[in-house]
Amino acid sequence: MYDKEVTVQNQVGLHARPATFFIQKANEFRSTIWVEKEERRVNAKSLLGVLSLGIIGGTTIKISADGSDEKEAVDALVELVESGFVD
Repeated sequence: MYDKEVTVQNQVGLHARPATFFIQKANEFRSTIWVEKEERRVNAKSLLGVLSLGIIGGTTIKISADGSDEKEAVDALVELVESGFVD
């Protein structure tokens, strides 16, 4: 298990478009990946799960993964969140 905390940089948070980018990135990895906000944890590969967290800009979330590529998965998702979802 590998995890990191990151603060969502973009003002609107993880609404539909950024959440879609997040999920697409999560699905590139074999590991099981979770996103946590406060006491709630959801599957990072589930659009409805991620949207249900209501993550807004400035929120700190924890991304964790368990599997063969867990470190790469978490680091890539943290980098995406820190970028504000821009390429």
